[in-house]
Amino acid sequence: MNKIQRNLVAFAMFVVPALALYITFYLVPLFNSLQYSVTEWNGINDPVYTGLDNFQKAMQDEKFWVAFWNNIYFVLFSVFIQVPVIVVVSVMISSVRRMLDFYKLTVFLPSILSTASVGVIWQFIYAPDAGLLNQLLRSVGLESWAKIWLGDKTTAMFSILVTNGWQWTGFYIVLVLAAIFSIPKEMLEAGEIDGAVGWRKAWLLTIPLIRPVIVVTMLLSITGAMKAMDIVMIMTNGGPFHSTEVMATYMYKQAYSLSDFGYANAIAIIITIFTAILALVYHLINKRTEVDY
Repeated sequence: MNKIQRNLVAFAMFVVPALALYITFYLVPLFNSLQYSVTEWNGINDPVYTGLDNFQKAMQDEKFWVAFWNNIYFVLFSVFIQVPVIVVVSVMISSVRRMLDFYKLTVFLPSILSTASVGVIWQFIYAPDAGLLNQLLRSVGLESWAKIWLGDKTTAMFSILVTNGWQWTGFYIVLVLAAIFSIPKEMLEAGEIDGAVGWRKAWLLTIPLIRPVIVVTMLLSITGAMKAMDIVMIMTNGGPFHSTEVMATYMYKQAYSLSDFGYANAIAIIITIFTAILALVYHLINKRTEVDY
């Protein structure tokens, strides 16, 4: 590696292609989006410069704020529900002595399905009459709990969060499992000798040792929550009455349903800025807790 870094030609062969792809598919589209975000443009005629009007419009748009808070719900669900479930299930699977590969495959399987397939499957599960969920509730005498899960404003968003979590939890579990299995057996055995067994061992030994992977998992969950779009489009298309709209779906509709590309690009810039702020805040909190730890 040192020889490659000292050889400018070899160094350029590795760096230039990746840098070209980064500039072409990230920086240039980002710059174009920023450029169009300060214009009024229908995608056909020449853009008309409007300054910060689109951003001001977003701040005064009630539907945009509904979408904004729904993204926050995605983030909160990921951080406080999905990630703890990932860690707990990973610790449980890592302690299994038999059929380990079966359990790993079972939890990972939803991650290899397309989001369209997952959305359709869970639409059938949430169906009011023939849906599996309502059928199960009725079979155990909880008929009053049966609902129109995706058609009720009070349950639609949570139903989507559960579906999204079901799809991606297995992927992160495999990452955390890899980290757990990379812990030296000597350290675990020493902990057991000192009395750390069962969940005590997991809390005092395993989880602290896999902290870097948990940090990455949480960061990926946060950024993924801010990009959520396809699962919402498939399951509810933002309904009922925009109650499940997220910023990405609202941006898409502004662009391709209303042909307001200027406003759509402004929303895209807001998503980018807010995601960067969340990632930065999380990084600062993580660094501080790491020092304290």
